[in-house]
Amino acid sequence: QVQLVESGGGLVQPGGSLRLSCAASLSIISFDAMRWYRQAPGKQRVWVATITSGGKTNHADSVKGRFTIARDNAKNTVYLQMNALKPEDTAVYFCNADLASSDYWGKGTLVTVSS
Repeated sequence: QVQLVESGGGLVQPGGSLRLSCAASLSIISFDAMRWYRQAPGKQRVWVATITSGGKTNHADSVKGRFTIARDNAKNTVYLQMNALKPEDTAVYFCNADLASSDYWGKGTLVTVSS
């Protein structure tokens, strides 16, 4: 069974940085793509960033230039480096992965941006 476990969330001041991690229970090379989503309080879950099996990345316009998705195949981990954080980045951040037409989700990690 595929498991994804997020970590790295917490409370940070505006303008600060955090790095989220998503550790997978199997080799991330197996996945077609891995993504980060976020869900702010009272809002729908929205896509943040994608990294494909080939290493191609894409980021939502709202985070482009501030957030970077990356991966470490040896550690079976995908990261989301978040810089210049804003209060509107406050959300639960979820890791997602595609494998053989199946969709897997982690339980999320809370990021709170506040002074």
